[in-house]
Amino acid sequence: MTKVQLPSPPPDCLRLALLGDIVGKPGLRIASQAVPWLRRELGIDVIVANAENAADGSGLRCVDYRRLIDSGIHIITLGDHLYRKREIIDVLVSEANIVRPANLPLRAPGRGHAVFMARDSIPVAVINLMGRVFMKPIDCPFHGADRELAAIDPAVKIRLVDFHAEATSDKQLMGRYLDGRVSAVLGTHTHVATADEQIFPGKTGFQCDVGMTGPYDSILGRKIAPVMEATLDAVPTSFQVATGDVRLSGTWVDVSIETGHCLAIGRIHVGEATIQAYNDQCAADKKIL
Repeated sequence: MTKVQLPSPPPDCLRLALLGDIVGKPGLRIASQAVPWLRRELGIDVIVANAENAADGSGLRCVDYRRLIDSGIHIITLGDHLYRKREIIDVLVSEANIVRPANLPLRAPGRGHAVFMARDSIPVAVINLMGRVFMKPIDCPFHGADRELAAIDPAVKIRLVDFHAEATSDKQLMGRYLDGRVSAVLGTHTHVATADEQIFPGKTGFQCDVGMTGPYDSILGRKIAPVMEATLDAVPTSFQVATGDVRLSGTWVDVSIETGHCLAIGRIHVGEATIQAYNDQCAADKKIL
């Protein structure tokens, strides 16, 4: 796995990263272990992670939430599986660092956006939305985006949107709809990173999907054999989370503190061996000191 090397972000920018769908224990493990590498080696100021598949591939448990936050991840976003583990509802209601899709019904537990204070007390807003094409029925994500943006203080210039959606057309429409109004629209849900990272004319960073954080010797994070069996035989079976070839996938954006414009965007893709080697070296250096 090639090591990611990035120039330091300009002093007048914040560097944000969205980690793609964390799948099961392997995804939780690499996401939590990678925080020092993300911060020190890549210069990430704010780490956002989509964790709707963290609990055995579907949902999020309280202990998973706590593990990610304690590791140094700043904001957690969710998606269509957010209520699979009902215990997380209390966290959604009580905690300000976890958001659910804003276009769920207004009575749905949780909040549609969060504001995190980054270094030097710079506010960063994170909005979570969910698509409707090939997804379960849900309120309009475009109206949901308008509602959340109206609720955010105009002084908050840096605004990141996690659009959890299936269709690339849906995601491109959202990116164009919000161009110039948010810093970046980054997609999650399909577990496959797309090679379309770009900056739109209004200075909004965009990518259809930032990929999956979890086991890549799999079918979208699940063991290959059961998925193959169910596909070929049409016999329903459970799809367990796979374990092999664990990688972290995500996308970083450099955003102007003054204007909220996206100035640079790029992909992150790193294997567990690289993260472990980095952490081992850090531990060895600490012992020498």
